Amino acid sequence: MPPKPYLDIETLDFDNVVATQEDIYKLLPHRYEFMRLDAIVSLDPEKTVAGYHDVKDDDFWVRGHIPGRPIFPGVMMIETAAQLVSYCVMAKTNRTDFLGFGGVDNVKFRGGVGLGDRIVMIGKMVEIRERRCKGEVQGFVDGKMVFQGLITGMWL
Repeated sequence: MPPKPYLDIETLDFDNVVATQEDIYKLLPHRYEFMRLDAIVSLDPEKTVAGYHDVKDDDFWVRGHIPGRPIFPGVMMIETAAQLVSYCVMAKTNRTDFLGFGGVDNVKFRGGVGLGDRIVMIGKMVEIRERRCKGEVQGFVDGKMVFQGLITGMWL
């Protein structure tokens, strides 16, 4: 049984964007195919962050990740979650050094994500320290949890 969501998805206002993709990538170094977040729709840097990625038919992985039935790769869900945590930490700390990927734990994939789906990622920061940070992240499609995991970032 999935855990309780960190935020009530029904309360998220997708028309009231807190940070556009352009705003997000002013803080994050990812570019081109690795820009996984389309928008941030909720940000309380002390507690939670919510953003989303719309899965498009021209995403780089579509052609080869299960031809005839493209499925958003689990590793890309992890990358999207890591970018959500990174954005929250960078917005909170105003640090300019590089926050790299330090690890992932307790990942569970609970459903598939396909073309045309919007995966909503909700993160809850559990630790922000001088050398590392940790955030628990949940992913949802149409209100159903499809992903959960603990992301660790480390300053490089």
